[in-house]
Amino acid sequence: MSGSDSRDAALVMAMAQGDEDAFSTLYRRYLPLVTRWCLRETGNRELAADLSAEVFAAAITASRRYRAAEGAVSGWLLGIARNKARESRRRRRVEDAARRRLGVQPVALTDVDLERVEALASLSPELQAQLQGLPAEQRQALVKRVVLDRSYEEIAVELRCSESVVRQRVSRGLKTLKSQLEER
Repeated sequence: MSGSDSRDAALVMAMAQGDEDAFSTLYRRYLPLVTRWCLRETGNRELAADLSAEVFAAAITASRRYRAAEGAVSGWLLGIARNKARESRRRRRVEDAARRRLGVQPVALTDVDLERVEALASLSPELQAQLQGLPAEQRQALVKRVVLDRSYEEIAVELRCSESVVRQRVSRGLKTLKSQLEER
């Protein structure tokens, strides 16, 4: 487990104990990722904002069940997002049970709020430039896996290679991006 993964896991554990600062830190760190995924999944800014809020509310209520050995916090949050999106499609509305359980009232979104959703969902120009600097095979696998949230199996079929090759390309691409970010 990398240093950032273990720090994030510690934040979830602190959040499970009621540490609001830990939640705030985790929220700020992962809101862009979750919002980007939700917007891509729904295609609708308002639904993406509602779904993102429900994901983080559910994360609070599920934080005691998080196990770092089962995966990174980012994967855990996107798993919650996937489940919430599935529930929402089935019920034809964003499920808000976690928010209601926490006593959080829905917020009316303004145009500024919706623009913020789009800003959170977009990749920064710096990250886009770093992605473009990766070898094409790594960039392609990384974008499909991390940005588009495709399974390794789907990517392997599409790229006509094994899942282990896809995993290797994603891993190498992430390591390269991480080292570039650490150099800054």
